[in-house]
Formats: sequence, C-alpha cells, structure tokens
Amino acid sequence: MQILSSRTFLVAVATAGLIGGFVFWLAGTPSADWIWSAGTAIVLAGLMLEIVTTLRRGEVGLDLVAALSMLAAIIFGEPLAGNIVALMYSGGQFLESYAEGRARREMTALLDRVAREASRYVDGTIETVPISELRPGDRILVRQGEVAPVDGVLLSEGATLDLSALTGESLPAKLREGDEVLSGSANVGAPFDLRATRAAGESTYANIVRLVRQAQERKAPIVRIADRFAVWFLLLTLLIAGAAWWITGDRIRALAVLVVATPCPLILALPVALIAGMSRLAREGVLIKSGGALEMLAKVRTAILDKTGTLTFGEAHIVAMRTVDGWDATEMLRLAASLDQASGHVIARALVREARGRGLHLSTPSGVTEVGGTGIRGTVEGRDVVVGGSGFIHGIAPDRDPYSLRDGLPEGAVVVAVAVDGRLAGIIVLADDLRPDAASALDRLRAAGMDRIVIASGDRQDVVDAVANQLSVAVAHGELSPEAKLRIVEQETAGAPVLMVGDGVNDAPALASATVGVAMGARGSAASAESADVVLLVDRIDKLAVAVSVARRTRRIALESVIVGLGLSVVAMVVAAFGYLPPVAGALLQEVIDVAVILNALRALR
Repeated sequence: MQILSSRTFLVAVATAGLIGGFVFWLAGTPSADWIWSAGTAIVLAGLMLEIVTTLRRGEVGLDLVAALSMLAAIIFGEPLAGNIVALMYSGGQFLESYAEGRARREMTALLDRVAREASRYVDGTIETVPISELRPGDRILVRQGEVAPVDGVLLSEGATLDLSALTGESLPAKLREGDEVLSGSANVGAPFDLRATRAAGESTYANIVRLVRQAQERKAPIVRIADRFAVWFLLLTLLIAGAAWWITGDRIRALAVLVVATPCPLILALPVALIAGMSRLAREGVLIKSGGALEMLAKVRTAILDKTGTLTFGEAHIVAMRTVDGWDATEMLRLAASLDQASGHVIARALVREARGRGLHLSTPSGVTEVGGTGIRGTVEGRDVVVGGSGFIHGIAPDRDPYSLRDGLPEGAVVVAVAVDGRLAGIIVLADDLRPDAASALDRLRAAGMDRIVIASGDRQDVVDAVANQLSVAVAHGELSPEAKLRIVEQETAGAPVLMVGDGVNDAPALASATVGVAMGARGSAASAESADVVLLVDRIDKLAVAVSVARRTRRIALESVIVGLGLSVVAMVVAAFGYLPPVAGALLQEVIDVAVILNALRALR
C-alpha cells in the first residue's frame, strides 16, 4: 500500500507538471519550462532512490536509462520531453503496483469467507461460540448463507453447497446424509446439521487461509527478464547516443536517443505478464508463491507425481466384504473396528472411520497385542478377535485359507482378514480410489508438452504398478522412503527441469529439491505446502495441467513483449540518431510502445 501511494504521488506530480506547463505555455509565459522541469526533477529524485537501492543489492536495471533521459532533458533544455518521460515512467510503475495489488486481491478473496463464529447445539439449545472452541464430535447448525466453519459429516437428509472456493466448480453440489462437508463450503440451501470431525485450526479451509497468508508474507520479488539484458542494452544505448553526438555535434540527437530508449515496456512487460498469470491462476485455485516460480513452471518437461493423496484420494475405504460360515458382514466389521481402535495403523484407522460412518457401535477392546505391520489381537465383548494380513490370520485360524476369498478382487486392493474365536470370519477389502480427473489431468499434461511422467510412491510396488497401468504411465517407483524420492528427483533434474507433486510430510524433501514443487495444499500436510513453490488450493489434480498451460502461455507473452519492446526501441534509437525523431516526438512514440507492450502483457489475464 505504501509503494502504491508513493507511485500515485509521482504520477500526480508528473501529470500536474505536464498540464501546468501547457497552461503557462499557452499563456505565453516562460514559466512553462520551469514547471515541466520541476515535475521531471521530482520523479527523477524518486527514481534515483530506487536505483541506489538496487545497486546496493548488486543489481543493474534498465531504470538507469530512464534516469539518464530525464537528467539529460533537464540539462539540455528539453523540459517538455523530460516531463513526458517522467509521466511515462511513473505511470508505468503505478500500473505495475496496481496490477500486483489486483493479483493480491484475487489470492486473498478466500480470506473473506472465513467463519468466525458457529452455532453449536448444547443441551438441547443452540449457542453461538467462536470457531476456536469447536471440537470433533460437536453438533453444529449451518444456516442458509453461512459458511461451514469446520470439516464434518452431514447429519441432515441433504444439503446444497457452493464449493467454488474449494473446487472451482461454479454449480452448487447436492450432498446426502453421511457425506463429508468441507470447511469453506457455503450453504445455498436449507439449514443443515453438521457433526465436526476436525477442530477449526486443522480443517481444510484453515489450511488454505494459512497458505495464502504465508505466500503474502514471504512473497519473492518478481524477476525481470529484461534486466538480464540490462547491461548490454544500457551499453548499446550509450554507444548510439554518444556516436550521434560525437559525429554530428548535436547533443539533442543524443537526448532523443535516450528518450526513445527509455525501456518502460521492458521494465514492466514481464512483471505485468507474470502478475496477470498469477492472478489468472489464483482464480483457478492455484497459489503461485512468486513470479520466479511461475517462470520455472513454464520450463518443466518432467513431472514426478506421488500416488497417495495426489493421484488417489489418500483415504482407503471399503469396497467389498466377504464372509464365511454365515457371518454377517456388518457384525464382522463392527468387531474388527472395535479391536482396531487400539491400533495406530493407517488401515486400522480406515476401518474405524468406515464403521463409525455407518453408525456402528464400537466396544472397547482389552488384552490387546499387536505385531507391527502384520496384525492385532484382543478381546471384544468376551470374544477373541484377530485382524491382520491373510497369512497372519491363516496361522491363527487354519480352518480356512483367507486367500480362497480373494478371487476377482480389484487390482491393487488391500485385504484385511478377520478371525473370531479361532475361526475365519471373512475378509474386508479396501481401496484408495483414483481421482476421477487423474487420467484426464495426465493427458492434458502430455498435451501441454510434458515429455516424461513418473510415479514415485511409498506404497507397495504392486499397488503402484496397478495405478500406473490404469494411467498409462511407463515409469513407476514404489516402496520409496523420503530419501529415495529425493534421489529420484535429483536424478531426473539432472536431465531436465522437474515438476514434483505431492501432499504428505514424506514428500517435503523432494518438493523442496525439485525445479518446481507442487503441493496438494487444500488437504495435504503443512510440511509439503511449506516446501512447495506452487500450492493447489482446490482438491483437484486437473488444476495442475491448467497451471502448466497458463504458465507457458504467460512466459510466451512476456517474452513477446520484451523482444518486441527491445526491437522497437532499437529501431527508434537509430532513427533518432539520424535526426528524424526529435525528443518530444520520441517521448510520445515511446508512450505508444508502452501502451502496446503492456496491453499485450495483460493478455495473460485471459
């Protein structure tokens, strides 16, 4: 805000100087030159402060050319040309600040949807409490027009929700009793009841807000492609201007060269294009942490994707239950989940979650013993219950082999066998489904120019292979430790710029090492989002392809603007050196170039 205010002041000064000078010029008084010079001098002073700051950082920018042209205009007695350059430069700087502010507003629009209070049921009454007081298990009323304050499970028969802030979908979604409701969803239908499953600080929307705020606080400065050529362009400008003055003895020609060389379009083209691209992606639910990250995203040619939580939803659920000897499948699940309450294994947690989601009453187990990664045994309601892998259960209950129940199961599914009182009760089959948009997302990545796609996962190799077959991915690595993932990223990066996509804590080192790290931030871990350069705020993998496409288009537009701006400036410099372009006309011509190049850069918004 402070930078925008200072640049607004400089634009006002330059504009006032230009208008005031014309008023006195029309009146025929000599004060016009003084007013134009004063307007130029104030803008020049502000520009010199910026130049000193950049030089202290060891950077040489094209701002030097603008400063030289304004200074020469004052010294050589061409105040009107100097004032036009001052207005052109300060106006361009103001446009850059305004565009950046617009991008920030796009990225922080989510913050306006944060719920601060909730209506909670307490002893048959409804009380209004701060969302920080909500706990898992609380029953909450969400009225029409309100935003779900925490993640939870729908208790009412149905609900109509606006999920645009989370998924980018413009049409409302209709949910049924038992469906998951994500915080940040706006209720556009009748009031409904919600049972909280996470505290407010751990919910989906709270994570999104945290990521946006971190990106604002740590926003990296935007890289200027034009500044990479700053020294050479500056030397070329001085060479042409000096040659024109030395050969002809006309210092006004040298001034004209400096005026038309003022590289406002070059200074602004890339920032405006990158900011426009970042703003465009923010509307799609993709948070780019810096302009440099957007630049690099346009260059990647290899994509390495984690499986769990990236290509799949990351939560196993029951797809089948098969029983023997007349066992009821629901009762088998209830006993198994009751025992698994004592386990911290991811599959045990999935069984408990499924059982509770079906409204089953779970008893407290006793005498529990667990063999890590193999199985668990204990007493539930006086019965000996064992849950684990098929081989483990067959050793305890040899009456029937659980493998005999596995025919026709989905490829890559996880099978849990259950034995009760020393006899096999059946098997429970769980699977982590592919995201419905995974296949189309990879197709779009290939269409966007991604030459190589690799799956890298910590899951079992057979499960990873099954996913790779479904998605037509030739290279798939399973059973990887975080260190192994990191090594794969480093190996791939040696051959081409690499995009790494993940959501878990174990992905954080690989995300940090990749050319561009992308985190599934809406529901992924804080560590992965912190390490990444890009965060998908919406829980959709297809937005990755959108991000790559927009980044490449943005970079192409930026380069077009820089190349065209450089070319037109050089041509105008040559024309001015031959005396065919006086300073004032050159300044006006440069203004036309400014407008054309900036308008071209703004195409990245579309």
